[in-house]
Amino acid sequence: MSDSDIAARTDAYFNRTREIVAKFGDARVTYAIFLRRPVVSAPSIMVEWLQSVARTRGQDFQIELPHKEGAWVGAGEPLAYVTGSFVALSDLETLALQKIGPACVAAHNAYQMAMALPNAAFLAMEARHCAGAEMQEIMAYGCAVGSRAAQAEGARGFIGNANDWTAHYFGAPHGYGTMPHALIGYANSTLRAAEMFRETFPDEPLTVLVDYFGREVTDALEVCRRFPELAAAGRISVRLDTHGGRYLEGLGPQESYAVLERNAPGAMRRYRSQRELNYLIGTGVSAAAIWKMREALNEAGFGAVKIVASSGFGVEKCSVMADAKAPIDVVGTGSFIPESWSETYATADIVAYDGVPRVKIGREFLLRPAKG
Repeated sequence: MSDSDIAARTDAYFNRTREIVAKFGDARVTYAIFLRRPVVSAPSIMVEWLQSVARTRGQDFQIELPHKEGAWVGAGEPLAYVTGSFVALSDLETLALQKIGPACVAAHNAYQMAMALPNAAFLAMEARHCAGAEMQEIMAYGCAVGSRAAQAEGARGFIGNANDWTAHYFGAPHGYGTMPHALIGYANSTLRAAEMFRETFPDEPLTVLVDYFGREVTDALEVCRRFPELAAAGRISVRLDTHGGRYLEGLGPQESYAVLERNAPGAMRRYRSQRELNYLIGTGVSAAAIWKMREALNEAGFGAVKIVASSGFGVEKCSVMADAKAPIDVVGTGSFIPESWSETYATADIVAYDGVPRVKIGREFLLRPAKG
């Protein structure tokens, strides 16, 4: 990135600071970068960008990471110390903070989701919810970092994502996915859409969306009966994406209670918020809906068919699904994207000028501990 591009995108007072310091004499400074909430450290995109700018400017920025990538970091704890020329660093703060704050919160959310459902695999589907390519990359990177942290603790975590461009963050050769609702509308039949996919991609596993016509159970079983060998081999997955305006086929409030009572009675026998109740027995992709589909598949002899659940799976919904022991094989989600964007705001303060510790009142906690 050129100096003119950086200047155009950074805050004016940083640009003016650069000019003032260049006029009155440079200093060697150390910045401390932190967030005001707990996160999982995901600094690499920022670090790589700073290193690239340093090379372009003929500078050497010393970057110290007190926490390794994927480590839990408490609120207010420095994520990075960056030391170098004040002239060379002063106009980089705006863009550097953009590249670290959202990534760390996305990593934290992805970690929490994966740990809530450690036996389920996750598929990152954030791309179409992002505000452009830069955000898409930051979110995918943060998600992958959080996933690896969860995998280190035994969770399956995120096995891939939905597009080729950022698949490398998950160690995947390409993006994963079979069909959107648009294909089913085009085919005017869930079964015909599955047949079209199979004819076009005969060697690929088949994941079928089953909510288009509101016949989730009926259409899922019809596809399985059409491809019994695939179903028996566990190469068919049924994706539940029922929207929040209706119940899954065959369910209503009473039947939803009954399904959970049969399969996970403990999930209903403690205090629940209204939102938690909706995740358990409400409309859309509830725990009851997932159990209903599992019952129907098993009763029809399709026990090897997998269930993919999507639609609003964030940290809280994953935790509720874990309480209900929902039989989810894969979760498709973009909800690791921070819901409250203000939580992603990273902050930087200079904590030393020419080696002398100095920071504004109230931020003394950022100072490096004295070396003994």
